[in-house]
Amino acid sequence: MKSLLEHYKKNKVSIKNRLRDFEDSYKKDDKHVFSELCFCLLTPQAEAVECDKAIKELKKTGLLFDGEPSAISPYLKAARFLNKKAEFIVNARSLFKKNGCFRIKDSIDEKDILKTREWLVENIKGIGYKEASHFLRNIGFGKGLAILDVHILKNLKAYGVIKKIPKSLTKKEYLRIESKLRDFCDKIKIPMDELDLLFWSRETGFIFK
Repeated sequence: MKSLLEHYKKNKVSIKNRLRDFEDSYKKDDKHVFSELCFCLLTPQAEAVECDKAIKELKKTGLLFDGEPSAISPYLKAARFLNKKAEFIVNARSLFKKNGCFRIKDSIDEKDILKTREWLVENIKGIGYKEASHFLRNIGFGKGLAILDVHILKNLKAYGVIKKIPKSLTKKEYLRIESKLRDFCDKIKIPMDELDLLFWSRETGFIFK
């Protein structure tokens, strides 16, 4: 625990600055917000940095906003199940693109982010609680939301927050662990959205998203 707190002390400013970057990203247009959603659709069982590169290429070519799955999938070589994930992108796009305009912010209730997360999980193929939480954090609404990927779960086990890593995460189990993580964050006085970036930076040596 001592080394974790020392790492936080050294990286606290950079972590807070990164979270401010996420808040600023929401101020950009709806296409940018949609691209963050697509990034989170790609990340399960894939390298986040490579997924980010893929999204940037798809934005550059315009395929992210107009391309069919068959045109998008060749750019997703870094993501597992690339054909399925290309379909997820197009399916999500159909929800938010009307008459050539993106309106994804209309689906985000800034006053009730938990309600928004439920909506995302229920309505977007390929989005579970982890991906929805990741997306909301990346656009500045991550306070109190846990991004329970395998790396976070390993850390939670190491620090005694959970006894074992679950084989699967049902809604009930996800919310149970999220609640335990929230209590852990209160105890060590590190906000949940900051702790996620702290764990990431300890493993990779840099702060990403």
